[in-house]
Amino acid sequence: MAPELSSGEVRAERDAAPRRGYVTFLAGNGDYVKGVVGLAKGLRKVKSKYPLLVAVLPDVPEEHRELLRWQGCVVREIEPVHPPENQTRFAMAYYVINYSKLRIWEFVDFKKMIYLDGDIQVFENIDHLFEMEDSYFYAVMDCFCEKTWSHTAQYKIGYCQQCPDKVQWAAHLGPKPPLYFNAGMFVFEPHLTTYRRLLSTLQTTPPTPFAEQDFLNMFFREKYRPIPPVYNLVMAMLWRHPENVELDKVKVVHYCAAGSKPWRYTGEEENMEREDIKMLVKKWWEIYDDESLDFNYKVENGGNEQVNRQTFLAAEAGVVHYHTAPSAA
Repeated sequence: MAPELSSGEVRAERDAAPRRGYVTFLAGNGDYVKGVVGLAKGLRKVKSKYPLLVAVLPDVPEEHRELLRWQGCVVREIEPVHPPENQTRFAMAYYVINYSKLRIWEFVDFKKMIYLDGDIQVFENIDHLFEMEDSYFYAVMDCFCEKTWSHTAQYKIGYCQQCPDKVQWAAHLGPKPPLYFNAGMFVFEPHLTTYRRLLSTLQTTPPTPFAEQDFLNMFFREKYRPIPPVYNLVMAMLWRHPENVELDKVKVVHYCAAGSKPWRYTGEEENMEREDIKMLVKKWWEIYDDESLDFNYKVENGGNEQVNRQTFLAAEAGVVHYHTAPSAA
């Protein structure tokens, strides 16, 4: 049973304004900060009305935090979350740090949030997703066809929920796998009770290869509602399920395939020579390099350019002042 909330915590959640915001996660001192900067500029380009929060681990250096603040982000430090120790071999070694993303359920000064990984770019306004019915967890279904899924029955028999009629799920394998989402993008509602249940459940749940993504799929199985793949185009869909992709309608691109990170792109890895990949990498760089999208942008004043050092303020109550724009919904 989850711990009871104190009267002060209940009052804080009840009295919080019905606020909305985007949130991402950053750890370490590597180059992923470029991805977050690109995301902040992308949200500004599509005229989102809502702020971008960056949940950072303590090892994110101050110069990276300052860069993010300069780009209009709200930076919040969180403590790492560690899963129970076991012999699990994660699909990617760095996945273990992603359990720390569970801390974002503690951001109860927001009523509803959209989580986006740092290797995601938003090419069309998606503010309308905040209007979806409350009390559900929304995300895009994943694909089971990449080699990182080789440990699963789905991969071994060629079954994928993206094309469930192509290879049938055999009866002798037991019940068909439940719908499974990619956790690089999802719509959720922060809540202290959910937060505490997440952390307590984690301590009794053995880690699995896809780390927090597997865990969130298990935890929110009953509340999960799929949304169209245009809200999280996982790169592998381009060559695994092209029949399910309408590239000109995609709103959110997830640069998660090996070699596809725009700030590391060389074109040498498998599938990275594709023209659609090159085009999507180019689109990311066009946003990242566009100085007019910087939060501290240059403005004309009497014929002289000067830097407008806008301050992205957050009061104790969580009120954030930011440059507003009409919804694209």
